Amino acid sequence: MKRDGAKRERYSHRRKGGMNMAHRKKLNCWEFKHCGRVYGGIMDGNFGICPASLEKRLDGVHDGKNAGRACWVVAGTMCNDRIQGTFGFKHKNCLYCDFYKFVHESEGNNLIAPEVLLRKLQEC
Repeated sequence: MKRDGAKRERYSHRRKGGMNMAHRKKLNCWEFKHCGRVYGGIMDGNFGICPASLEKRLDGVHDGKNAGRACWVVAGTMCNDRIQGTFGFKHKNCLYCDFYKFVHESEGNNLIAPEVLLRKLQEC
């Protein structure tokens, strides 16, 4: 009996929101927000392509494409229909962003600190 309970407990830790975490796709900001500011997106001609979707130095961070899961450290992203500035200016706004909160929650202890991400941007 105890053995079955232990199995259920381990299994429940691997599940989140009723879906096994191994099968859950990690969304990039443009997929989560549906902004259309990616190459070939519906808004790339209106507002231009988002710098987060082009920033290759952060490719793979939090399992995202380019800076798609670290957009808060990329200058010039657009939030609430306004172009944001550098990390120092925009970070306070990002703290309230639903995508920022989503990534922080989903990455947990694996979240890479902004300071580390900013150093990656300065390296190349």
